[in-house]
Amino acid sequence: MAAKSFDMIVIGAGPGGYVAAIRGAQLGLKVAVIERENLGGICLNWGCIPTKALLRSAEVFHLMHRAGEFGLSADKIGYDLKAVVKRSRAVAKQLSSGVAHLLKKNKVTVVMGEATLPGKGRVAVKTDTGTEELTAPAIVLATGARARRLPGLEPDGKRVWGYRHALQPPHEPKKLLVIGSGAIGIEFASFFNTLGAETTVVEVMDRVLPVEDEEISKLAKKQFEKQGMTIREGATVKQLDRRADGVTAHVEQGGKVDKIEVDTVISAVGIVGNVEGLGLEELGVKIDRTHVVTDDYCRTGVEGLYAIGDVAGAPWLAHKASHEGVMVAELIAGGHPHPVKPEAIAGCTYCSPQVASVGLTEAQARDKGYEVRVGRFPFIGNGKAIALGESEGLVKTVFDAKTGELLGAHMIGAEVTELIQGYVVGRKLETTEADLMEAVFPHPTLSEMMHESVLDAWGRAIHF
Repeated sequence: MAAKSFDMIVIGAGPGGYVAAIRGAQLGLKVAVIERENLGGICLNWGCIPTKALLRSAEVFHLMHRAGEFGLSADKIGYDLKAVVKRSRAVAKQLSSGVAHLLKKNKVTVVMGEATLPGKGRVAVKTDTGTEELTAPAIVLATGARARRLPGLEPDGKRVWGYRHALQPPHEPKKLLVIGSGAIGIEFASFFNTLGAETTVVEVMDRVLPVEDEEISKLAKKQFEKQGMTIREGATVKQLDRRADGVTAHVEQGGKVDKIEVDTVISAVGIVGNVEGLGLEELGVKIDRTHVVTDDYCRTGVEGLYAIGDVAGAPWLAHKASHEGVMVAELIAGGHPHPVKPEAIAGCTYCSPQVASVGLTEAQARDKGYEVRVGRFPFIGNGKAIALGESEGLVKTVFDAKTGELLGAHMIGAEVTELIQGYVVGRKLETTEADLMEAVFPHPTLSEMMHESVLDAWGRAIHF
């Protein structure tokens, strides 16, 4: 069978791949996208979206218990975990179907199967009916990543889970151990803790949410412990003794090892790139710690071959992948796009309380030699936050004292994942403290805290 010819082939239809394919088609390219499992990738089907659906159910459940605070009454409050999971899966299915519609609308050819690269500009796809040969001068790797498996801590789907097991739990945890306090681990800890599981989080670093500003991490830990979680920092799970009815975890902390008895363990210890079995090394692609090495424009160094999203390294975020997909498609189409800068990408964690940040932490800014001004504004000083019953939280801003450049912003509290984009736009437009001070923020909104935090960096906060 003769090979099918395209202008651009994308391997992987996650948030990086399908967006790259659509943008390429918009620019007049003949595009094919190859996917081995689900359109939308891990994000839509087994990550970002279904976890947010679960967390929304937990949030509503928590609010129902607070009904009395709002002058309301709610009796016999309960939940059906199977129904909660069913809704989550339905949300994921709806969005995956939406991706299929968008690809069809933009006349992108979709090939379901496993791709390999037998040579430059060539892709072989093993499908249910055989092998298809595709060719294109430009190929985009968007193969994503998968959960890291540490020896002895590997998920088995019974008592030790990975993220997929946690999204479709075979049983309801009553005593839960979560290994790792990054976004994935702490979101699952938050979900199951809210539903009543006795939850312990073990983090090998010296603080939870270790990529966040240290002050935010400390506030998060305080809130998690207030909610009943046990947080163990600077600790390592050395061994898991598995039984039919539970697990004994051996945890080392401060030079001592003790045992924790739980019925369920969730392993959330990072991710590794999907680089195997593609034929990348034979083409001369450089791999560093399971990720494809690229330049600022996602070029691999092999002519016509690009890598975007999680397979190309940190930050491992869907929105980073999508913007890299757009950039690469425009580059392939002959445009002159700006590279995606990792430091301009916001990170969001949807635990309770939410955490969001962009740019440098205070410590990073000082380490880089900046003379900094730091502004802080607490939720307790904001009228909307008090009216919502969400008065615990903080908005923190870090500025270059000499130029007024916004170096970073860090938040914890209700809906901060919806607020952070204001600072993202500000940084993109290179706004100074004066621009932000002169901007008029609507009242009453949570966004007023963003304004007050800027004012506070110059000793001008009004409401606290």
